[in-house]
Amino acid sequence: MTATKPKFEIRLAETPQDLRAAQRLRYQVFIEELGGSGDMVDHVARLEADRHDPFYDHLLLLDHNCEASPDPADKTALLPPVVGVYRLLRSDRAAEAGGFYSQEEYDLTPLLQSGRSLLELGRSCVHGEYRGGTAMFHLWNGLAQYVIRNGIEIMFGVASFHGTDVDALKQPLSYLHRYHLAPPELRVRVHPQFAQSMDLLASDQINRRAAMRDTPALIKAYLRLGGFVGEGAFVDHAFNTTDVCLVMDTEKINARHREYYTRKGSE
Repeated sequence: MTATKPKFEIRLAETPQDLRAAQRLRYQVFIEELGGSGDMVDHVARLEADRHDPFYDHLLLLDHNCEASPDPADKTALLPPVVGVYRLLRSDRAAEAGGFYSQEEYDLTPLLQSGRSLLELGRSCVHGEYRGGTAMFHLWNGLAQYVIRNGIEIMFGVASFHGTDVDALKQPLSYLHRYHLAPPELRVRVHPQFAQSMDLLASDQINRRAAMRDTPALIKAYLRLGGFVGEGAFVDHAFNTTDVCLVMDTEKINARHREYYTRKGSE
């Protein structure tokens, strides 16, 4: 990485090199940091990939003051300096992809039957050295522009807690279930064969301060925008995470936060 002020660019992946740079960052975060795995993970090239990647748009945050890295597919070439990514799939392309990634974990029937324009969000991550700064703002700003440009009405996707010990997560999971459960018309549910209840504590046993402290920043950002969670959690042992499904109606996004995330940010 670089000690100089970042020079950010936000755009969609356009080339195979762009995609590999996104997969390299995902490997650093999801495999090296969080201890995940997967059938198509390439440990030699250090790429986190899956069968869904070719069908998705990949939103990239680049820092042009950061050094590029070698391309594992072409040792004479360099990968662009990607420091943040989002993976996006619109409902008009879902059939081509064989469905949404989230459908492997959740029953999306309420969303699929809504007749509204959908966008699945996933594989969101930022390089460790860029967390706590403006990187996430730039990613969200790019996402907001994508949503506006494509007329998206509902955003959704799985977001993760690190680890698979549900008992250790009972405070935040219970808090989400009690206070941020999606309304019936948007309430996706974890598939019965994978069902892990989030209703683990009575209301008077929930410590809101502890619950929010143990909730990842990305999930808290969705909640601030007015997001909800589906019913039930999915324990993903391969990825070493416990997932919840977040749903956001773009028409109901908190007005103050809508303005924050849709205005153009300074570098």
